Amino acid sequence: MKRPARIGAIGLVVAAALLLLAFRIDDLPLLAAGDTYHAAFRDASGLSEGNEVRVAGVKVGKVTDVALARGGSGAYVRVTFRVKDVELGPDTGATIRIKTVLGQKYLALDPRGDGHLPADAEIPLARTSSPFDVMQAVQGLAGTLQDIDTAQLAQAFTVLSQTFADTPASVKASLTGLSRLSATVASRDQQLRELLRHAHAVTGVLAERDEEFRRLLTDANLLLAEVQRRREAVHTLLVATTELSEQLSGLVADNRATLGPALQHLRTVVGVLQRNRTRLEATITSLAPFVTAFANVTGNGRWFDSYVDGLVQGFTPTPGGR
Repeated sequence: MKRPARIGAIGLVVAAALLLLAFRIDDLPLLAAGDTYHAAFRDASGLSEGNEVRVAGVKVGKVTDVALARGGSGAYVRVTFRVKDVELGPDTGATIRIKTVLGQKYLALDPRGDGHLPADAEIPLARTSSPFDVMQAVQGLAGTLQDIDTAQLAQAFTVLSQTFADTPASVKASLTGLSRLSATVASRDQQLRELLRHAHAVTGVLAERDEEFRRLLTDANLLLAEVQRRREAVHTLLVATTELSEQLSGLVADNRATLGPALQHLRTVVGVLQRNRTRLEATITSLAPFVTAFANVTGNGRWFDSYVDGLVQGFTPTPGGR
């Protein structure tokens, strides 16, 4: 009993190791394909390990690490990534870009220059850039606005306008406009807070439904791609429909002189049938018993099956006789 149990335990361990290896095969240095590079950024901008690396919109690798590093110009973000099947020039640039409207990022490479960028090289800060995150800006604006005392700000601008009352007209008009602007902001403070709170809630919901939204966009792209592939068939169908309509129009035009009288006569016949509908119904009702009897007479073959009653008088057939 111990030997089968030991073999079973070893088999389970080997299966678990193979399953783990299948999921992490890209992280093994001996089996992973491609070259590893680094890129220096001022700001990671939400880029994380596992994000895609693309060249001209085509996926060529993925980000393997995002860490803080120090150099001659101070602290910076060092992004490590691995690519394959792509040649990077010595002047290659890198940009963190937004993949979806919900904030997913990817690393975009621009392979410039003649020659080959050696493996494990680092793209300097001069050739990298980060995107502007609208979601973070809106969230930051909401937090900043909540910390502002708008009533005090409006009062400050009013006092400032009164202080500069004796200044030239242009300066006075500018400060008066600022005072009115601050007063307007203060009067709409609650509406602005409500708007930003709803915007924050909407961005939160979209962030939670990021995967569903991404699948929706993917399905829409597949639908558009299928329509694009079937464009020739749709075009052929429309052309054939147009030709059929032209042929039908020509047929009607060529036979208009014949079709007109035929339709007129058909209308007359229909009118006659409608006027005599009661008589036709009575005729069909009376004809039904005759059709039934006639079917019974001729139902046994190609002859009439009938008899004449009372042809011979006083004849009584005997049992067994004819």
